[in-house]
This record gives sequence, C-alpha cells and structure tokens, in this order.
Amino acid sequence: MAAQEFSIEFDGYWREPNKSKVPNKSGIYCVYTCSYNSNNKTVDLKKLVYIGESADVGSRISNHEHQSDWEKHLNNGEQLCYTFGEIGSTYRERCEAAMIFKHNPPVNDKTTSSFPYDQTTLKLSGKTAFLVCNFTVNRT
Repeated sequence: MAAQEFSIEFDGYWREPNKSKVPNKSGIYCVYTCSYNSNNKTVDLKKLVYIGESADVGSRISNHEHQSDWEKHLNNGEQLCYTFGEIGSTYRERCEAAMIFKHNPPVNDKTTSSFPYDQTTLKLSGKTAFLVCNFTVNRT
C-alpha cells in the first residue's frame, strides 16, 4: 500500500426515530448525541460517540450491537443522531481506521492508539460536526 488521499461527503443528520432513512449503501457512519427542537425542526449536536463502517450502513445501524453503549452517553432529553459518508468497500476500513485514530470517539476501541495503514489523508465535507475535515494519519 502507498500513501493515499480520500474525499468523503457526509450526509445527515438522521435522528434515532428516522434512522431507517440512512442509506443502505457502503460507507462510514458517525453516531452523535443530540437534542431536537421540535418547533424549529433542528438538531443541536452534543458529542461524537462512535465511528463505524459497513457495506450496508442503514442495516448496520438499525441492529447495532453497540446501541446500548451509545445510549449510555445520552443526557436527559437527548437522542442519538447519525451521519453517513459513502465510500466503496476497497478503502472503507482504512478510512474508518483513520477517522477513529484521529477523533478517538469514546465507544470505539479499535485503532484508537495505533494506525496499521500507510499514510492516509482524508478530506471530509458536508455534515461534519466535531470532525477534523482535513487531516493525514501515518502508520504507527
């Protein structure tokens, strides 16, 4: 493997009651805590709690084994909220690992202290709250 650069555009924010609308496509997803203002129909993101990847993100988050771990980060009146960035299967795990290594979300436990890939640069756009949008990670 050699040094590579990837661009990922994130879409969202889908609240827990609407998570069935997250695309059933290959990509990376972020899980946040948020509060919802029903009068303005807006979300106020509070914290990034998890980053994951899947060949089918919509299905993955609908039945995720870490759901209860995510919910432990909710304060009174908050709910979970999701974003999705499409990326093909060839580099999905590498990009997920770079994002986890850079952001160290509290529920992730893999690739938080080491990065097993060659130099990886990510350029993130779209719905990127609490994410560094341009960064490079080197093998550790």
